[in-house]
Amino acid sequence: MLIKRYSILIISFLGFINFPIKTTAQTDTIHYDISASGLISSGDYAPFWLQNKSYGTTSSKPGSSQLNVSAEKNMNRNGDWFDFGGKFSAECQVDKTGTNVFIDELYLKTRLFFVDFSIGAKHEIYGNQDSVLSCGGLLFSQNSRAIPKIYAGIENFKPIPFTYGYLEIKGGLSHGVFNDNIYVQSIFLHHKYAYARVGGKLPVNIQYGLDHVAQWGGTHPIYGKMYDGFNDYLNIFFIHGGGNITSEQINAQGNHIISQSAKIELKISNFRISGYMQNISEDRPIKLFWEAPNKSDGLWGMSVKNKNFPFIKSILYEYLSTTDQSGPYHDKDGIIYGGNDSYFYNGIYPTGWSYFQRTIGTPFITSSVYNKNGEIYITNNRTQVHHFGLSGEFGKYYFKALASFSKNYGTYNKPYSACKTSSDFLLDVNHKFEHLWGINAGLKIGADFGAMYGNNTGIQITLRKSGDLWKW
Repeated sequence: MLIKRYSILIISFLGFINFPIKTTAQTDTIHYDISASGLISSGDYAPFWLQNKSYGTTSSKPGSSQLNVSAEKNMNRNGDWFDFGGKFSAECQVDKTGTNVFIDELYLKTRLFFVDFSIGAKHEIYGNQDSVLSCGGLLFSQNSRAIPKIYAGIENFKPIPFTYGYLEIKGGLSHGVFNDNIYVQSIFLHHKYAYARVGGKLPVNIQYGLDHVAQWGGTHPIYGKMYDGFNDYLNIFFIHGGGNITSEQINAQGNHIISQSAKIELKISNFRISGYMQNISEDRPIKLFWEAPNKSDGLWGMSVKNKNFPFIKSILYEYLSTTDQSGPYHDKDGIIYGGNDSYFYNGIYPTGWSYFQRTIGTPFITSSVYNKNGEIYITNNRTQVHHFGLSGEFGKYYFKALASFSKNYGTYNKPYSACKTSSDFLLDVNHKFEHLWGINAGLKIGADFGAMYGNNTGIQITLRKSGDLWKW
């Protein structure tokens, strides 16, 4: 019911929004970007923060190199009634397993009045977390490759008419397909979201958002073709039972995850202070944060930014916990009632909430690329993490530092015999050499210590050249 009410709310908003339109002379450009990098490390894997939260473009192997070539047309006519853009990005990745060439991004997008449309695969950031220093959103974390999909919605907050900018909304609806085809072939993706923010120019802004994702359809090696007609889509949209499998008829068709998020932003002088939280639910009924059966699970974060500081521009702390999962048992006396949520795993879709063996949500729910036995399942989804971030500038050198400390317990069904810890570090420094053809050079140093991912120490060097191909 909650999802249904939010869907009606989005439609109502779209019916009443009317934004002023202006037309101005703009310059359009085709922007190119070419980057080459090499990574070398000790240990069994590339260090955690050298390979994770990079849209799946960096190999998990201890030694690798990659070349990325892209061309992009941005949308820059913010006040016009129409704009369009697109991007093509190709990746060549080489490690000890061989050479892998794939499309990183390929999409077309347009804006008609205030509504955004896109088709294809593109890098996206969802959630209310800090996009640079965060360990990643709970449901979306920039950790996997971009999923091809069709999207329509309002990407950025827009003010509601007659509220003087004090009430803003954004939201969208998309339909995509998982084309990694690791076990179930051509699984469908459903995603819708709605966010509201109040405060406008006031020093305090508060926002609340709701995301609903589902995996459904596809061709299963045991069950065959999964139902994927229009009525099945309605079952997915409203989280109803259905399909051709008994368990989905009893519960809900597809693999569903709901995420709620809340955020408060405080602007004082040159400071911007943010506090935010996110949770996930895989069982009905969906309740607010403080009433949810798994209320001790979630992501809590705080960041402080000040662009006028001489060296340090931003600091961040986050705490992540996924150990409760509404308790260890899924049923009692044969009656299904929830519990043992086993985040990001689903029996019908055993690869779970992942894409090309990378978790789409937080990377601390461990991706199957770490499974030495080749299993495609997620084997660790009960974790507690303390995460710290720092960024700033020293002269013309931009730097970012991350430090994460995790305790990992496996899953309720297959717990580790003992808690596995890991301490993961990153130092990332970038500098643009204006007198050397404008090349941007990046140096990353990463290290892991502990039983979870082993002891890995590595370095990655990246050279990037970008500019405009032409303007009109």
